[in-house]
Amino acid sequence: MAAVVLAVLLSSGCGPSGKAPTVSTFTNPVYAGDAPDPQAFRVGDTWYLVHTNAGGRNVPVLTSPDLVTWTPAGDALPALPAWADPGRTWAPEVIALAADRYVMYPTVADRASGRQCVAVAVASRPAGPYTGHGTGPLICQADLGGSIDASPFRDTDGSLYLLWKNDGNAIGVDTWLWAQRLSADGLSLTGEPVRLLKQTEPWEGRVVEGPFLWRQDGRLYLFYAANAYDRAEYAEGYAVCETPLGPCVKAAENPILRSGDGASGPGHASVVEHDGRTWLLYHAWPEGAEGAVDPGRRLWLDEVTWSDGRPAVNGPTAGPQRRP
Repeated sequence: MAAVVLAVLLSSGCGPSGKAPTVSTFTNPVYAGDAPDPQAFRVGDTWYLVHTNAGGRNVPVLTSPDLVTWTPAGDALPALPAWADPGRTWAPEVIALAADRYVMYPTVADRASGRQCVAVAVASRPAGPYTGHGTGPLICQADLGGSIDASPFRDTDGSLYLLWKNDGNAIGVDTWLWAQRLSADGLSLTGEPVRLLKQTEPWEGRVVEGPFLWRQDGRLYLFYAANAYDRAEYAEGYAVCETPLGPCVKAAENPILRSGDGASGPGHASVVEHDGRTWLLYHAWPEGAEGAVDPGRRLWLDEVTWSDGRPAVNGPTAGPQRRP
């Protein structure tokens, strides 16, 4: 009789304790809502993810205990700066500077210039609410099309940097990825900005964007997306840099993530590390839905492995894979 009861429990997905067994795999996408330009960071036991405006929120924030199960957690930037217009709040990224100090760098619509520009906002909690700092943009290269896709980076010596892209494709000029030192409080830039790289390769089309830095085994990697965001040709590549201010050399094997397995136009990513493994979080359209508002760009997660100083993204993957 006991054997029969145990068989029934197991067939129902429960163990002898009555609890569901631990699931050891997951499948993409890990969030089926519209989540463009994602950036994730961990505070305590919780992962936080912010992304481009969607669902009526300026900066939607998601939370997760495991990088796989994501739950909407409101609007991290419920009020835009007084100088910004609503509707075009893009690609926010956050850096934790203390236990109760978080700084966000969203792209917003600057009313004065009519261009997209980088703002800075602060909060005492990772999910916000963040409050705009200053009376205008932190960066706004209006003569170069505007400034977007800002990404903060803390190097191993504690120095802070900000990367971004001039929005040259908005006015038909080159799109450069830029870097500059940040002040210790993250609220201002110091020194001079430098240009790291621009679109030069056939796979990049007319655009490079979404830069972020990642240091692995002492080497510094500049990841970036390229091509038109609403096309299947959108993809992710990388370069190797001597310092956060360059020089940087593009990888010959680019792109390292491209459309496939149900994911169209994968890119604008962020890397996280969990239990010694590195993971790429990125957005992708469902195949055949490029450029559509509904269902939008979903959130995908794939592991990054490293061999001879080269990162390889094991994706896109639509089948089961081992959880983080």
